[in-house]
Amino acid sequence: MGAAYDRHFLYERCVQAPELVVPFLRRLHGGVPRVLGEDFCGTAAISREWTRTDPTASAIAVDHDADVLARAAQAHGERIERIELIHADVREVRAPCDLLFVGNFSIGELATRAELLAYLRAARARLSRGGLFACDTYAGAGAWRTGSVERRHWISPGVCVHYLWEQRVADPQSSRVENALSFRVEEQGEIVAQLREAFVYRWRLWSPAELADALFEAGFERIEIARELEPSKRAEVAPMSCASDETFIACVLGFRLEGPQP
Repeated sequence: MGAAYDRHFLYERCVQAPELVVPFLRRLHGGVPRVLGEDFCGTAAISREWTRTDPTASAIAVDHDADVLARAAQAHGERIERIELIHADVREVRAPCDLLFVGNFSIGELATRAELLAYLRAARARLSRGGLFACDTYAGAGAWRTGSVERRHWISPGVCVHYLWEQRVADPQSSRVENALSFRVEEQGEIVAQLREAFVYRWRLWSPAELADALFEAGFERIEIARELEPSKRAEVAPMSCASDETFIACVLGFRLEGPQP
């Protein structure tokens, strides 16, 4: 039975919370966004929930990993006609959208400020007037500490997944971190699958202030910072969430209010 538990399935079930993220994004937008852009989309879980909950909505899901997009296509099933999967560098995509989301700390894939600015300028150009760009990051006094957080997630009756988030390297001087995510699946008290280092990330940790500053320079007219989802749902958003303010998830927002930049 353990063979059924691959890393993408476990990631979607334990780390992501599309049923919470999608209404949260729609509330943040404040209007009636129809077209979602999901950059660094992975298996496009947010896009799938976006189209599932609104029969008039569509999504554009972009990732540089062809294999993970192939899995996303399998997961979509009958909804594939309203989700466009694009295998590309996110900085090269020009497909227009009303709301553009970068989740799971993936903005850290952009290692330099020049890369970040180039991406944010392209992102703003994709948005319709009144559109919203949103990305998440983690911050706070504990953001630069090494250590681990282990959580349990019941994915069905009798099936519990233990997932371990490790911050192995954290260098505030270079703003580089290394994070790893592992899973252990328990069925009726018996461990049936272990996926050690299912995901390992080596990326740039951008602070909310750095992201806000870059959004302003990229031309976004209004910038806000939201504190993740409802406090009671923190553990479902990302394993780095915690009840204290030592480390917290921030959602950094940029609104396009005007037309093209001169």
